[in-house]
Amino acid sequence: MNKVIGIFAHVDAGKTTLAETILYHTNIIKSRGRIESKNTYLDTHKIEKERGITIFSEQAYFEYNNNKYFLIDTPGHIDFSQEMERNIEILDYAIIVISALEGIQGHTETVWKLLYEHNIPIFFFINKIDRNGINISNILNEIKENLTKDIVLIKKSINKELDLETAENIADIDYELLDYYLENGYNKNLWIKHIQILMKDMLLFPVFMGSALLNKGIKEFLESIDILTTTKYIENEDLKARVFKIRYDKNGNRVSFIKIYSGKIKLKQEIEIFDKNNFNKKIIEKIDEIRIYNGKNYTNAKEAKAGEIVGIVGIANSFIGMGIGIEHKKEYNIKPTLKSKVIFNNNDSYEIIKIFKILAEEDTTLEINWNENLKELNLSVMGIIQLEVLKDIIKDRFNIDISFEKPGILYKETINNTVVGKGHFEPLRHYAEVHLRLEPLPRGSGIQFKNLCISDNFPIGYQNLVKQHIFEREHRGILTASPITDIKITLIKGRSHEKHTEGGDFREATYRALRQGLEKADNILLEPFYEFKIKTDIDFIGKIITDIQKLNGSFEVPEISNKKVIINGKAPVSSFMGYSKELINITGGKASIDLRFYGYDKCINQKEIIKKISYNKDSDLEYTSSSVFCSKGKGYIVPWYEADEKMHCK
Repeated sequence: MNKVIGIFAHVDAGKTTLAETILYHTNIIKSRGRIESKNTYLDTHKIEKERGITIFSEQAYFEYNNNKYFLIDTPGHIDFSQEMERNIEILDYAIIVISALEGIQGHTETVWKLLYEHNIPIFFFINKIDRNGINISNILNEIKENLTKDIVLIKKSINKELDLETAENIADIDYELLDYYLENGYNKNLWIKHIQILMKDMLLFPVFMGSALLNKGIKEFLESIDILTTTKYIENEDLKARVFKIRYDKNGNRVSFIKIYSGKIKLKQEIEIFDKNNFNKKIIEKIDEIRIYNGKNYTNAKEAKAGEIVGIVGIANSFIGMGIGIEHKKEYNIKPTLKSKVIFNNNDSYEIIKIFKILAEEDTTLEINWNENLKELNLSVMGIIQLEVLKDIIKDRFNIDISFEKPGILYKETINNTVVGKGHFEPLRHYAEVHLRLEPLPRGSGIQFKNLCISDNFPIGYQNLVKQHIFEREHRGILTASPITDIKITLIKGRSHEKHTEGGDFREATYRALRQGLEKADNILLEPFYEFKIKTDIDFIGKIITDIQKLNGSFEVPEISNKKVIINGKAPVSSFMGYSKELINITGGKASIDLRFYGYDKCINQKEIIKKISYNKDSDLEYTSSSVFCSKGKGYIVPWYEADEKMHCK
């Protein structure tokens, strides 16, 4: 039976140490590594060892009791949380590690929410129970209050007889089990079967405890995982797989990591994949190599089957989220909120762009933007630690020194009303016209497209080109040149010419129609917001509430209990991202703050930001709202506010 299990935790909860101990018990490593000694098995990168944190998700493969396991170790730091998220969809089960010292922390809640949304069955492991002053009851109550009430503490291996209290707690969740228990008492095999079902249905989340560092409770935990996890993969079906990671090895080979959901692949097999921006466009590529990874090492295989995770070489057009036999994954929940300019020697510009394109293939948070006129490279990032790591990676991997400007907020733009934008492109021997209706969508909707065009002068192939040009890149707004979002774009009219139209003409007409629509619209600047949870002593509630209001935040009614207070709310990233240090100072360290990305909403100080950025939309030659018409064999430009009356489609 093939099983894929991911390990998740807030940073420093002991996740990597737990992974080391599991690999030790399954004979993958002869001795357990230590983060302090920089010799852990799954922190394979030099920078991870130096910093003592997991940055890149890595996998290990082992066999245990005739089952095959693929263990995924994920980052725990918030700056690398999208690297963590990209692994969730491929999992069969997950382990959330909670420190018995710190309890539930910010990233713990983020992980829980994502796993629950993806219906991934979860084990909780309370780690570090060897430390002084530990109260397991308090940790269990924290889980019930912040994550889920559907937990049961299992104090030993599930293969042993459960104590009466545990057996009864499980029976309370399952009426069929409860009826059996009242009539016949406890039956180990029946309880195991029902726990398996309850976990699959997301109705029960077993809790185990131990000390990964002292190797206490790990053997029993591993045995319980083996018994309670079940999968059913079918090899004799069509191939369905997902690319969840891309890496370049030390020899420059591009490795696409895939999870196979059904079917199988073989060496030298040709597979059919679909273009990133056009799911109707097929590409045939050949698998040159199949690798089964174990840490930084791998073995070559001739085939891979459903339920397995492998790296394949030879697929040049793959991308993170790509589906093989299934739809591509378009979006991830965790998104970058900051942007920064790369500082480098101008003589290295070509090489720098090439490097960042490689890094952007490996990390989808790194959306890069090269401004040819200014010779500037900007990129979106999750946080300052990520920038520090990028600097080290580029030096270590490519031997080039770079630095970054202080990161700023990654704004977005949208509209507040419905408009129709029209674009015409007709220099000599070219012809294309496009009419687009732009409508505002709820926050977080992204860009949506619909085609309502019916025209004899507009073949379906060209209509598909319009859609392709909408999604082939992020389009800039007219307020600050920030990416547009939360807009429904509907193709309502268009026209081509039998002799003069070329494919590129519709890119020009589409961009101009989109831009002209924005010129007509009521445009809104959006900024990212945090969702926060502050825990502190009741004595500091007044000061903290005042701070939240000063920082343009909002909050719910505070929860007060036993001289402690919890304040939940949301606030702009721009004003709140440095508040963690301020909170520690004003409370003398008697407070904690958990920050999670909430989403985008209307910018608090829109006029100030627009003035500060000083974007001149009329000088942006790449995005013009003007149209080009032809008269007497010559093309001429018509500004957007005069173009409607000259359009050919009425």
